Amino acid sequence: MKRVRLIPFKREEVLTVSSEVPRGIDIVQAPALWEAGHRGTGKVIAVIDTGCETTHPDLQPRITGGRNFTTDYDGDENNFSDNNGHGTHVAGTIAAAETGDGVVGAAPEADLFILKALSGDGSGQMEWIIDAIRYAVDWRGPNGERIRVITMSLGGPEDIPALHEAIAYAVQQDVSVVCAAGNEGDGEEHTDQFAYPAAYNEVIAVGAVNFEREITPFTNTNDEIDLVAPGVNILSTYLDGGYARLTGTSMSTPHVSGGLALLINVMEDEFNRDLSEAEVYAQLLRRTVPIGYSTREEGNGLLDLGLVERIAERYAESVGDS
Repeated sequence: MKRVRLIPFKREEVLTVSSEVPRGIDIVQAPALWEAGHRGTGKVIAVIDTGCETTHPDLQPRITGGRNFTTDYDGDENNFSDNNGHGTHVAGTIAAAETGDGVVGAAPEADLFILKALSGDGSGQMEWIIDAIRYAVDWRGPNGERIRVITMSLGGPEDIPALHEAIAYAVQQDVSVVCAAGNEGDGEEHTDQFAYPAAYNEVIAVGAVNFEREITPFTNTNDEIDLVAPGVNILSTYLDGGYARLTGTSMSTPHVSGGLALLINVMEDEFNRDLSEAEVYAQLLRRTVPIGYSTREEGNGLLDLGLVERIAERYAESVGDS
């Protein structure tokens, strides 16, 4: 049986309390869209990971449901709590609620659907991942809600056709799939490092930068990288109601997943209709800024959610001055 594992990550620091907007959230300019009234409301993001600490005060208001696909907890499908910490950290970067204490995620009013497909040791059967993807795509909420984004900070070195088929199915059903590019980089831009599923063309593959907007040496480089986001010393929710700073492309990925919830809010309000996955992807790329590296390293650039609005403001000012 083929197995998949968490993309390797580094735990930098564990904290008991926090009260701040994490720096990564500021760098991707999520607050610019909050100020315009877009906070991910009504959008559901599936987190396929090690589960989530459902009692964490920053996450409890945002968790709308979930399922356990692993053999943890004697295979109880209704117990999707986190016995690792990774999934809880990812969930917080996506959508930790703005409570006034703790931290806040990129889309603080989006809903989280927790799909535990990795055991406490960070590994899982490929079947669990595939089943979780298909479950997410087919799920419908009591009011017709559906998953708009799937986030996965996991992978392996092998191309698995059944996994590829499941991801293609998701994209065909207009679900955006966001994956960590991988942490096997050697610091050389011309060397290929592929991790699957991030290497599939249908996936939005996310690399990592530090707070100085520099590509990290551990980020995989290849011609399937779509964009980059902060992935070093990222502060988010953790086990026992606490917080931690973690490093890796696992941490850059949820910035994009949460950012997509905001962009879907913005563009569907503007167009007054649902957007296809291809349209959502196009809108995402409009909000990236090149930072001076090759496309094999940074893809289309660093996520900048407020970019389009800033350009529009500057244009309006220039017209007004002319």
